[in-house]
Amino acid sequence: MKKLVLGFIVLVTFFSACSAVQSVIRSTFPYTASLIIPKTDKIDTLLSVRSQASTLDQIITGYGSNTKAIKDVRIASVKIDANAPLGQSIGIFKSIKIYISRGDSSKELLIASRNEIPSNVGNSIMLDADNTALVDEFIKGSTVRIRMEYVLRNSISSEINLKASLALSVASNKVK
Repeated sequence: MKKLVLGFIVLVTFFSACSAVQSVIRSTFPYTASLIIPKTDKIDTLLSVRSQASTLDQIITGYGSNTKAIKDVRIASVKIDANAPLGQSIGIFKSIKIYISRGDSSKELLIASRNEIPSNVGNSIMLDADNTALVDEFIKGSTVRIRMEYVLRNSISSEINLKASLALSVASNKVK
């Protein structure tokens, strides 16, 4: 009997810890999307590129895991990194806007932007995130898509590979 009670306590502790860890993962690890800027894009023209976003939680546990356990999801920050070519500067862009949408909807929401990007900014930039809007309906959907609108400052000789990282701020939802 003593072993049965001890086993039950261990199981309850384990499942409680898994839920806590998943909550930390969801609020700590960002949604990321790879965005490819074609070398044929024209300067001083409003252009757009779109990609599906994913998070570590989706990669580990699959879609739909524990989405009922969170609420009041907001964008905490948005960062753009140039991954390729090596040494590529984000200063190639005059402006950047990031939108979020669900894969099954044409509705999208502007979540971050930056105008007048300095030409010497380096290979990474934090955008001005809109942390007032709730993005629950997008994050809890089956697919999260990121669309980047941009204006190039200069022509480019090869495609540019960017990574957009969206950090989320979430509240716990007590599910009954």
